[in-house]
Amino acid sequence: MLPSLASAVPTFLAQLTPTTGQPPSKTILDYIQDGGTLSYILIALSVFGVALMVRNLLALRPSQISPAFVYDELERLARAGDTASAIAFCAQPENDSMLANAVGAGLEHSATSAMGVFELRQEIEAAGRHEVERLHRMNDGLGIIAAVGPMLGLLGTVIGMIGAFGAISALQGAARSSELAKFMSMALVNTAEGLIVAIPCTIAFALFRRRIDRLAGDAANDADALARMFIASSAGGSGAANAARPRGTPAQARQPVAAGQGA
Repeated sequence: MLPSLASAVPTFLAQLTPTTGQPPSKTILDYIQDGGTLSYILIALSVFGVALMVRNLLALRPSQISPAFVYDELERLARAGDTASAIAFCAQPENDSMLANAVGAGLEHSATSAMGVFELRQEIEAAGRHEVERLHRMNDGLGIIAAVGPMLGLLGTVIGMIGAFGAISALQGAARSSELAKFMSMALVNTAEGLIVAIPCTIAFALFRRRIDRLAGDAANDADALARMFIASSAGGSGAANAARPRGTPAQARQPVAAGQGA
């Protein structure tokens, strides 16, 4: 019993050892080619998804949503009660940001309102909601890719299975085995590619969505503080200097001295 087992071990190890006559392993390009046309479409979607992630990383930053210099200048104009200059400042292209767009739109609407600056906070809130929707639309592309990727992979899987069953019914012998392997490879490659595209895009979509909500909340705090300053300034001078400024906002964290300018 033991001698026969000992003689079988070298034979088993020899079968596991690769021989020089074996074909080389497939490269990633080979697998992509096995997936067919849908495989190239999924690769293009993955490149587009990476581009959207980079774009969101650059656009969804505090310096782009609520810049410190925009807050500081609007704070100075609010304390001075210079609404016209604040509207002109917000309209300048170099100051384009969620904070400037919301405050500028609110000031423009309140300037033509019967209630005047006392409706400023409501107008800024409405403009802010529009800006938040715009930021979410920037992120919707990742959500679409995350949803479409698995469906395209499933479509490739179905096409591969249809071809595999067609090869089983139409061919015999070695030709059938070759075609069956080809279509099964197409099915599995498309399934894998669809998941590879969808999983990172799903994670990135959720993370960017939370980032938008956090940045929008910080910008809303800054905009609300500016609105109270404009209202206090319009109501009569000294109230603007004592208008409360929200704590923990990016602008205050970067410019702590500005909080005591009117004391």
